[in-house]
Amino acid sequence: MKVFMTGGTGFVGTYLTKKLMDQGHAVTVLTQALTGRELKTAGLSYLVGDPNVPGKWQDAVKDHEIIINLAGASIFSRWTNEQKKILRESRINTTRHLVEALPEDASRVLFFSTSAVGYYGFHEDEELTESSPAGGDFLARLAADWEAEALRAKEKSARVVITRFGIVLGPNGGALGQMIPLFKFFLGGPLGSGRQWFSWVHLQDLADAFLFLIGHPEISGAVNVCSPQPVRNKELGNAIGRILHRPSFLPAPGFMIELILGEFGSVLLKGQRVIPRRLLDAGFRFSFAEIDEALRSIIAEAPDRP
Repeated sequence: MKVFMTGGTGFVGTYLTKKLMDQGHAVTVLTQALTGRELKTAGLSYLVGDPNVPGKWQDAVKDHEIIINLAGASIFSRWTNEQKKILRESRINTTRHLVEALPEDASRVLFFSTSAVGYYGFHEDEELTESSPAGGDFLARLAADWEAEALRAKEKSARVVITRFGIVLGPNGGALGQMIPLFKFFLGGPLGSGRQWFSWVHLQDLADAFLFLIGHPEISGAVNVCSPQPVRNKELGNAIGRILHRPSFLPAPGFMIELILGEFGSVLLKGQRVIPRRLLDAGFRFSFAEIDEALRSIIAEAPDRP
């Protein structure tokens, strides 16, 4: 099939593009600029355009059967009012313009739009599934509005799948790209109390979930893309320390995290225990359900650092 992807040059998008092409799909990646570092292989093409604004790039959308919307500014920053605006507009505008670009009869189109487990807001030990309600904090409201924008594609008869990602773990980037160096310099440890839940997914399982969903046309709506075994933040730190043979007892005080990161600090100090109920019920099998095996595979692939 022909796939049109936004956010295809990022950490997740680059890996997912390779996986799709391995399965024989042709992929068009929308990018705001060419850097010369793009993958160069048969079946992969790049289209220059800004998804935040309408443009000629929208004409190409109609020629594709699968749309994958990964675009959105990173949440890993201090959330000033200006940054919140960027976070919101980069998601809402891109999704709106993609939906507008769909043909009026999009009954043959599969529209994937990214969301996040932050949709559920902050919780303690409660298990959350796709039927759980949205939270009320900034990130939860943003995710809910983002999803609502994507669901407008149903008005054009498209099949819409909302992929709610856990924290994506993989080599050469993502959350672990920031965490592993700290542990290697003996600075790793829990954030705050360490009791908050950490819902995560291995990059390979994330890509495999997309392939699984493409092959299961009966599935639409929200799908949690995260390991069925979330861990507490302290367990994550202990696992990284074990595999790197480094201590993991040095905590980062909660008040310091909030002082440095402001409102975003709450995302790190609180969390949610999310279960991928719909994937499990449909028969999807995770290659990396447990955090230790996931980390071992990732760290083995990661470039050597001090």
